[in-house]
Amino acid sequence: MAKKQDYKPRLIEMYKKQVVPLLQEKFKYSNPHEVPRLEKIVLNMGVGEATENAKNLDGAIEDLTKISGQKPIIRRAKKSISNFKLRAGTPIGCSVTLRQSRMYEFFDRLISVAIPRVRDFRGMQIKFDGRGNYNFSIKEQIVFPEIDYDKIDKIRGFNITIVTTAKTDEEAYEMLKAFGVPFVKKQ
Repeated sequence: MAKKQDYKPRLIEMYKKQVVPLLQEKFKYSNPHEVPRLEKIVLNMGVGEATENAKNLDGAIEDLTKISGQKPIIRRAKKSISNFKLRAGTPIGCSVTLRQSRMYEFFDRLISVAIPRVRDFRGMQIKFDGRGNYNFSIKEQIVFPEIDYDKIDKIRGFNITIVTTAKTDEEAYEMLKAFGVPFVKKQ
């Protein structure tokens, strides 16, 4: 049986050495365990064409597997909607939930490699959900270096949700900014 590696992602060390002291000083936390942290990152790719042909979902699953390093689960329609030719139980997308070291590895690749490769990038919008979670979308999966441009069948976008333990949006914003997320400048 193979041993588990003792490798820690770069962002875990950065969180302990830089982010925790910075947030403790800014928000006057008495205990380092009060400092907000990343809980999970959810990647969600909806594939509308899968209603006509379920094979269209295979490319999305393959791309999301390469990007996340984890096999996605297939999401199915909950209700039948006749206007969209959709029946309950039809596969319509896939999603992956990343936690712990895989989450930090993905987050590191996202902020240091993928986001800078987005065309006409001017910064991430500062829009939180009111509970300290950040939600945004990427319009094309080819910004990730794992995706070979010649082997994709279609350019697809997907949604990324970063769930934090922050109690307010301000705490979450400061934590993500300390990690290096390139937000638009506040006016």
